[in-house]
Amino acid sequence: MPTYSFEQFAAVRRHVGLTFSPDGQQIAYTNNVSGQFNVWRQPVHPAPSGEPLAPVQLTDLVEDVARTVAWSPDGKQILTTVDHHGDENFQLCLVRAGEGWLFPITSEPQSRHEVPAHPFSPDSTRLIYGSNGRNPADFDVLMRDLDTNAETSLLAGDANYFPVSWSPDGRRVIAAQLYSNTNIDVWLCDLETGESRNLTAHEGEERWNPGPWTEDGQSIYMLADRGREFMGLGTLNLRTGDLTWLETPDWDVLEVETSPDGRYLAWTVNVDGYSKLHVRDLSSGATRTFGDLPQGVYASLSFSPTEAVLAFYIGRGVAPGDIYLLDVETGRHWRLTRSFVGGVPESEMVEPELVRFPSFDGREIPAFVYRPRGASADRPVPVVLSIHGGPEAQELPSYNYYGLYQYLLSRGIGILAPNIRGSTGYGISYQKLIHRDFGGDELKDLECAARYLRNLDWVDPARLGVFGGSFGGFATLSCLTRLPQYWAAGVDIVGPSNLITFARAVPEFWKRMMRDWVGDPDEDADMLRERSPITHVENIRAPLLILQGARDPRVVKAESDQMVERLRALGRTVEYLVFEDEGHGFAKITNVLKAYRTTADWLEKYLLEPASGVVEAAE
Repeated sequence: MPTYSFEQFAAVRRHVGLTFSPDGQQIAYTNNVSGQFNVWRQPVHPAPSGEPLAPVQLTDLVEDVARTVAWSPDGKQILTTVDHHGDENFQLCLVRAGEGWLFPITSEPQSRHEVPAHPFSPDSTRLIYGSNGRNPADFDVLMRDLDTNAETSLLAGDANYFPVSWSPDGRRVIAAQLYSNTNIDVWLCDLETGESRNLTAHEGEERWNPGPWTEDGQSIYMLADRGREFMGLGTLNLRTGDLTWLETPDWDVLEVETSPDGRYLAWTVNVDGYSKLHVRDLSSGATRTFGDLPQGVYASLSFSPTEAVLAFYIGRGVAPGDIYLLDVETGRHWRLTRSFVGGVPESEMVEPELVRFPSFDGREIPAFVYRPRGASADRPVPVVLSIHGGPEAQELPSYNYYGLYQYLLSRGIGILAPNIRGSTGYGISYQKLIHRDFGGDELKDLECAARYLRNLDWVDPARLGVFGGSFGGFATLSCLTRLPQYWAAGVDIVGPSNLITFARAVPEFWKRMMRDWVGDPDEDADMLRERSPITHVENIRAPLLILQGARDPRVVKAESDQMVERLRALGRTVEYLVFEDEGHGFAKITNVLKAYRTTADWLEKYLLEPASGVVEAAE
């Protein structure tokens, strides 16, 4: 087998966002091929040879990051949100769709602005967005007149409100009120009367995620879990508040989109991490699936304004996400972008295998196993337990961490990536198990994952590593401090080390959710202290690499600083890499490559060399 470098596996042109031009001939997105995320546009239809036509770069950011794209209905401009060094204080900027360049329309560096997928009014004269400029603890729904620059508040209060969409006639706005990840309401704002009404008032917790409007403007498509474990698809009548179910699978419906002419309805269902696309012709009632599409993870559904063509991303375990276009009438599809330029054939990569292993309470924990070629009972290999962030998120069969998995596999290191309790995709009850239990039962799941690996005959039980970012970083630190007997190496990326200081330092608009999510730093101090990795730091045996963005607003740098300080005082093996120009993760491609190259080197050094003897024998 040829030997490929880390840089080859990491040679990914990452695309984010997707928006059609009004004439349906172009798609805009953000892309990091310039070294930083900038706004680009590209023709939809390929050249006669079948090759995609060349994209055009519209912005030239170096220190700032373009995060989103939305094309105005008149076709003249594209809205993007931009932040500085990952501080997440997003500002609204307009880009001329023809000529490019960036024109800020907000300049509030201490405030954050959030935009929906379609922020422009139908006549392109107004924008809707969320902002915490009035109070850092609250998000208000605001409207801005692009001719006068006048700003109007549509929905405000002691709450987190976010805009979602305009009505087809431009007279009403749908907004969402976020109480928590598992509790959401939907509001209707009437721009003529100035009145707002909660459409989904409820007792307890329910999730209501509004989708597009029906063609007649009387209802909206809705993803909801009222009375259900999983998110179903229905319509919500805006006058009566009645919900009519359309699809109620025993998996989550993740996205819904309609064609501008109202004829087609498209939605995806998350089946054990893989996406299943459905398209219904509303005129005939016929529903199609498309077996010729690559199996993987689909995102960002968007219909062409002029054709029966649906655009979306497809990511796979052996290939990074690319934009695909699907003719929903003929089933023909084509790939618009080429994200991977590393020259490693897919045949040299490893597809993940979906498995389940038992946990301490009888639950079966779903996980993806990546087994290196040649691994066997006669030639056991090291394995890294990779823990996703969130924690209310899901490990998916994607080309994760810029090819880190596939590079490690090429070097003979396997991966186990579980969806422990608290993960999304397996029902609301499973998701809620993490609430007020950080460092609790999910750590038992992770111990069961380590035991599962030790019982696989192709795994070397003395060479297990653990890796994760954000909540996954916290879980990595929990494993190393509270289950030290299992690990030969660890990598923590922007993970909280002290739940008390973490809960006090999160962004202001998070704080109303922290008590029910993590715990109150005063009332629950004893529990949070006991669950904090820093409390058990003296137990760490394995060498640890910590990576941190200095501008991180979610898990502030002090979380990593205190862990490193204690480890150095104890004389443990620790390396600390701080990125002064990054936030919660890495955006600049030079930093991406440095972070994951360092991670790969660390895991190779401590897992491919003979075990140091710190790991206890398998039971």
